[in-house]
Amino acid sequence: MVNVFDMTKHELEQFLEMYNIKKFRASQIFQYIYKQGITNWDDMVLLPKKDRELLQEKAPIYFPEVMDRLESSDGRTVKLLLRMADGNTVESVMMKHDYGNSICVSTQVGCSVKCVFCASAKNGFIRNLTAGEMIVQLLAFKKQVDSELHSLVLMGTGEPLLNYENVLRFLHMIHEKETFYMGYRNITLSTAGIVPRMYDLAEEGIPITLAVSLHAPTTDIRKELMPITNTYPLEDVLTAADTYFLKTGRKVTYEYILIKNVNCSISCAEILTRIMKGKNILINIIPLNDNYDVGLRKPSQMETNRFFSYLQKQGLNVTLRKEMGSQIQAACGQLRIKRENI
Repeated sequence: MVNVFDMTKHELEQFLEMYNIKKFRASQIFQYIYKQGITNWDDMVLLPKKDRELLQEKAPIYFPEVMDRLESSDGRTVKLLLRMADGNTVESVMMKHDYGNSICVSTQVGCSVKCVFCASAKNGFIRNLTAGEMIVQLLAFKKQVDSELHSLVLMGTGEPLLNYENVLRFLHMIHEKETFYMGYRNITLSTAGIVPRMYDLAEEGIPITLAVSLHAPTTDIRKELMPITNTYPLEDVLTAADTYFLKTGRKVTYEYILIKNVNCSISCAEILTRIMKGKNILINIIPLNDNYDVGLRKPSQMETNRFFSYLQKQGLNVTLRKEMGSQIQAACGQLRIKRENI
């Protein structure tokens, strides 16, 4: 089925001309969708009635149903549960920062990477999302919450680099002036370390920020937390990330979830310092979020501060992630597939 949200403006022009609709109507349609948030052919009143009727027949618009909306008590985090046309659901999150709104986008229904600290793979991997299905996550927040968007992160459910072509198309589409006019430098893509695609992304010439889910300073510990390490060893991930920096000039962020009795000891901090020393990178420390039944525990505040302070004293560029949305299961590692009977 034709999906208008999957189309670039040029593709929409070509589609309209197939049915003898003047191609300048594409600009009007994009104005309705992306600037006014109108996603119903009948409401696009500048289009002739006969054109609207034809488009309703040839390209019916399905906009995802908002099955649930949760908002944190401080009002700074909103999570939406969206049902796609085939009945599958995804969760997306808006975070309201002092500098502006940021949206966390899901790229797949479920996830196949199966990091042990993350809930996203608990119900299995179903399928990739299309570029249009990523775009409607942004549009849903435009309708539900706020039209202003400062930045976005591809850190929701799924591994973006295992849906490479659709994700790349999405990035190009939202960069266009007629859609969200999102600057590439305001976009962060997170990966568990799909090494071949990291190299491909470095060659694309788009200056987005790459965030690598590291979470361990050694291969052995990382294998326990992230089975993908058996396919792509830690050393290969680090080399690919270095290449990304050299090719793009964009500082790589390393995400490091702190887990009690697993990866938060001073010895882990020492090893992490050795492998990161001298690199132009940022290490983002994230204390484990409470997460269903994964059987892992969050370190104490003292352990967190000790780990963070050690890295800082060694001269590493390190930040401590501000917790947002954990009370509504919207924080890092908490998103998962939801169904009406779950």
